[in-house]
Amino acid sequence: MPEPSTDPTALSSALETLAAAPRLLVALDFDGTLAPFADDPAQVGALPGSWAAVLTLQRARDTEVVLVSGRPLEGLARVSHAPEDMALVGSHGVEWRVDGHAEAALTEDEHARVARVGAALDEVGARFPDVVVEHKPAGHGVHTRRASAEVAAAANAAAHEAAHRADPEVLERGGKDILEFAVRHVTKGDAVDRLRELRGADAVFFAGDDVTDEDAFRVLRDGDVGVKVGEGDTLAGHRVADPAALTDVLKQLGRLRATR
Repeated sequence: MPEPSTDPTALSSALETLAAAPRLLVALDFDGTLAPFADDPAQVGALPGSWAAVLTLQRARDTEVVLVSGRPLEGLARVSHAPEDMALVGSHGVEWRVDGHAEAALTEDEHARVARVGAALDEVGARFPDVVVEHKPAGHGVHTRRASAEVAAAANAAAHEAAHRADPEVLERGGKDILEFAVRHVTKGDAVDRLRELRGADAVFFAGDDVTDEDAFRVLRDGDVGVKVGEGDTLAGHRVADPAALTDVLKQLGRLRATR
């Protein structure tokens, strides 16, 4: 896997080229990308500078910003305070709010599978007081940010066994201090592909920090720009240190797009 560029000049040049695209899709993860992490996921918020840049991009001609998150759609809308005309994709691509219309059509069988896996994970959560089980419309997340490394490892092993026993077909995803289980096999990459087609985008900017964001980096094409936020192996072409560093990137892209 090639190393992403950490050269600000190279990223600045890539943004200048990207900003000239006739129609631009700006797809952004939320937690760890626009917003720093917090022990309580309900108490996070986007960095003010980043959010101001997001709104500048949203107002720019032939430009659309979409938040693409593992959070449930309702929770993403609540913590982001996204305006109603901003598209949101939640649960790694299962839930959509596009053009003001929500979409999250699980089948009866999928609802039943979600319930079975949730009940199994609740039993695991009860055994580990520092572990939080988050219930989502299409699956569940096992949060271990508050737990020690030893407890987190034990809880993840127990969650893996319990979830796959409840539903052998469940999709398991690892992330930063979270293990997620979903009943629908879609990814952020699927979401970016669909958004590109839906909006007729000529180029895509995507920024994310977690393992699940690699699915989106994987589907980027020549002329697109992917930015990995923080450490870790990545398919992104560029890397910045943290959400604060991404603020400057978004501000530059916002200026370029607003004045084209």
